[in-house]
Amino acid sequence: MTEHELDARGLLCPLPVLKARKRLEGLKSGEMLKLIATDPASVIDVPHFCTEQGHELVSHETKEGRHIFRIRRK
Repeated sequence: MTEHELDARGLLCPLPVLKARKRLEGLKSGEMLKLIATDPASVIDVPHFCTEQGHELVSHETKEGRHIFRIRRK
């Protein structure tokens, strides 16, 4: 399965979530989006967005100040 990537480094709330929403709209059900963000608020915003929209937050890891989320489209 193809993993799509969205680099939202340097963007502040709510831009990482808004860009993720737009990108996920273009994906097919079950496809994966890797979202990379540096905004500290993303650790709250992204899980909330996934719950609200019905997408699956598959994983979240923090590496070198970057938050890496893997989201499966509903």
